[in-house]
Amino acid sequence: MAYSSKLTASFKIKRLRTIYVLYWFLLAYIIVALTYWFMVLNQLNKKMADYKIQELQPDKSTYVQQLQKIEIEKKRKTVQYVSEGATFFLLIVLGAVVVFRAVRRQFRQSQQQQNFMMAITHELKTPIAIAKLNLETLQKHKLSEEQQQQLISNTLQEAGRLNTLCNNLLLASQIEAGDYKLTTEKIDFSELVTESATDFKMRFPKRNINLAADHDIYLTGDRLLLQMAVNNLLDNAIKYSGKEEKIEVHLKKENDQIKLLIKDEGKGIPDDEKNKIFNKFYRVGNLHTKEAKGTGLGLYLTKKIVEQHNGNIIVTNNNPRGSIFEVKL
Repeated sequence: MAYSSKLTASFKIKRLRTIYVLYWFLLAYIIVALTYWFMVLNQLNKKMADYKIQELQPDKSTYVQQLQKIEIEKKRKTVQYVSEGATFFLLIVLGAVVVFRAVRRQFRQSQQQQNFMMAITHELKTPIAIAKLNLETLQKHKLSEEQQQQLISNTLQEAGRLNTLCNNLLLASQIEAGDYKLTTEKIDFSELVTESATDFKMRFPKRNINLAADHDIYLTGDRLLLQMAVNNLLDNAIKYSGKEEKIEVHLKKENDQIKLLIKDEGKGIPDDEKNKIFNKFYRVGNLHTKEAKGTGLGLYLTKKIVEQHNGNIIVTNNNPRGSIFEVKL
């Protein structure tokens, strides 16, 4: 199956290259044809002017005036051809650039959606397979209490992954369709962040997650969405950092602004991709991004949620390595 996918991808790349070559060839042909017809018309204009000059009678008193009139007409037509040719050339180039960018964007979106479908299939199959295996083990074998609790804990963790994935998919579709209505209420954001960090500590007991949150930080917003945003950031930090590396969660209030910082010590994000990671389905261009689990929806939804709460989110480097996601509300 993997070999078949590689062949399909290779075929699509070759087809795309062929389309690009044909596109630029046709564009070059049109420009060459435009240049050729400009030269032909200009030469024809010159020949017509020469022919009219030859028809003039030098002994007439109006010879100079007629000669000047012919020269003026010749220059006027030359200017006309140049202006029309330049206009057509600019329109052709502008249209070609617009079409090329639109087609390239469409291909990229198609590729991202294809990557998303492959990722979502994997993300759905993996927890289902693990949960099924754990339940079959509990059913067929007599295990100790500790072993049973471990399998149940693993199954609940995979069920949590499925629940998060379904919530992200549902919310993404609602946001795209404009159907989601923001529910506002007064929220203890300190409690919300603490609960999320505690939940991740329980789900990943071997991970080093440190929490430093100020108390009694309140805001007005949608609790479900804010919970999802914090969970997505924590999940992102865990996915893209090693098991021995530290993850820090800081929450504080400065004047009228709430700041949430989530720091990891992973491989970091290249500067040219820092803005792209918030795009829908974006999971290309970075090797460790490809290898990690995910669908490319988490950070996209997080940014949407933060913006809906009149905030902003940025990512910076965490020295000496890793990334810092900073949310300001």
